[in-house]
Amino acid sequence: MFKTLFLSAVFTTLTLPLLLTSTAVAASSDAPSTIAKPQGSSDKLNVDLLKQKFSTSLGMTVIEVIKTPMPGIASVLTEQGLFYVTFDGNFLIHGKVYGLENGVVDLTESTLAEIRLNGLKAFKDDMIVYKAENEKYVITVFTDITCGYCRKMHGEMKGYNDRGITVQYLAFPRGGLIDKAGNASQGFKDLRSVWCSDDAPKALTDAKLGKGVAYRICESNVEAEYEFGRQIGVTGTPAIILSDGTMVPGYQPPAQLEQMLKTI
Repeated sequence: MFKTLFLSAVFTTLTLPLLLTSTAVAASSDAPSTIAKPQGSSDKLNVDLLKQKFSTSLGMTVIEVIKTPMPGIASVLTEQGLFYVTFDGNFLIHGKVYGLENGVVDLTESTLAEIRLNGLKAFKDDMIVYKAENEKYVITVFTDITCGYCRKMHGEMKGYNDRGITVQYLAFPRGGLIDKAGNASQGFKDLRSVWCSDDAPKALTDAKLGKGVAYRICESNVEAEYEFGRQIGVTGTPAIILSDGTMVPGYQPPAQLEQMLKTI
């Protein structure tokens, strides 16, 4: 599909096949006239093989494997993000992939945008929502309680709502789910308590104002929301997902965010 592709990436070998890439070697009298493919290479996508290699070599769990426009290259979604790998699993690419056939197209972001939008559907009933009275736009924000810019953004909720921007939150404890002692982290427990509150919007506002969090335990999706955030590239908070699946990292003032949304 795409005739020319630019890879901004780091290549990592998962195995150690012998590669004959030097033209000097190819031209030497001792070199064979035809360079063979590395042992184990394949033109066919073997999903089970890739899952096994990611597990044994990298300790990652593969969620989804999809062919890309690049011959012999698949995209692999893991619990730690999106990677690219050769069909035989011998080479890993971590970074952005761009298509150049019709201008510069960020293929990685396009893939992640679709994954984000599809994944958000699973949490539509678990979000804490601050709805605009005259709703024009809806954004989804991964948030934490102690994050300074999360608090700043939340403190300007009226500015967002007055511009027709509905804000819906997902939980993302920045320090992770588990502390150094191997127990549930305080950030996770605080967010779980907020999400389990009888009045979650009020509990979240109070928590971001530093009023403390009443300890609660319930069946919540805070852990799943955090894991989903890691899959789609969230590394800090706030992380804003726009209606087209684009992710905007960091705080955005109401007026600036409105201008972004107008361009979608």
